[in-house]
Amino acid sequence: MLLRLPRSGKMDERRGLRAAALGIALGAGAYGCYCLWRRAAGRGRRRGAPRVPPSAMEEIPPSPHSMDADALQKLIHLLKTTDDPLIQEQALITLSNSAAFSVNQDIIRNLDGLSVIGGMLLDRTPAVKEKALNALNNLSMNIKNQEEIQVYITHVCMNIESAPLNSDLQLAGLRLLTNMSVTDDYHYRMMNKIPFFLHLLSEGSERTQIQVLKVLVNLSANPAMRRHFFKAQMPSLLLLFDNCINRDILLRALVFAANLRRNMKNEDSIMTEDEYSEDSVFRMLCRDSTRFAQKLASLLHHPDTDVKEQVVRILTQ
Repeated sequence: MLLRLPRSGKMDERRGLRAAALGIALGAGAYGCYCLWRRAAGRGRRRGAPRVPPSAMEEIPPSPHSMDADALQKLIHLLKTTDDPLIQEQALITLSNSAAFSVNQDIIRNLDGLSVIGGMLLDRTPAVKEKALNALNNLSMNIKNQEEIQVYITHVCMNIESAPLNSDLQLAGLRLLTNMSVTDDYHYRMMNKIPFFLHLLSEGSERTQIQVLKVLVNLSANPAMRRHFFKAQMPSLLLLFDNCINRDILLRALVFAANLRRNMKNEDSIMTEDEYSEDSVFRMLCRDSTRFAQKLASLLHHPDTDVKEQVVRILTQ
């Protein structure tokens, strides 16, 4: 079947051919490939060109939750063999959606899909790396998958650090680290990045602050991480403990502080106070903490019950 391309420039033509190629790889029929192409180049449809009938949508490959192992294998093979960023993005999006279903998480792992997707983190295209991180994030909901994904944590941290501040790529990496830090099995792979996480907490947007706090809360619950936190510096840390701060940020910051103060006694026996700088997390939250105590006292009047409960938790430790 001959595809008639719209006269809307080479970009639409390339998008159409790429989408058609993706359809072929997924086992779609010729008309199904045409539908995929029409989706990609639909806005460039010339006047008078025939519209795709609604019934044609049935020809498009099945939805992600109903994809079988054969379809997933073809998709992984396509991802491994193509160097086209647009096709890589579309394949990763489909794999990410498929990975939202637990049965597909095991199938993708057994097909060596984790290593293929992990390899995309070295790609130079930010959009491809972002889609790869999203796919790994869904796949990391599986304990066995985490055992394989953990080898890519270093690359994930590198992508977070090199990404533009508050970018979708940075947030995608932080979401994956949130899942990977729920247990303390892989905390050691992230501990050297604690100063950078605190930098993001200081400089990032509210959306970034919430996401990085999820990681920090998980890490701070691990007593083995206490020294790495206490020695880190964040001059603006106390600014987070204020009645005007976003409730989600404030609540997580309080849990973070409570976790660290709980480990304070153990730290006293390891290091002396003069080993900490004035801007260290230890001095601001655990020693010389008059300003922190004043912040907590004012938060006792916060309208949110959860916030007040966390304040009381800290004050009674």
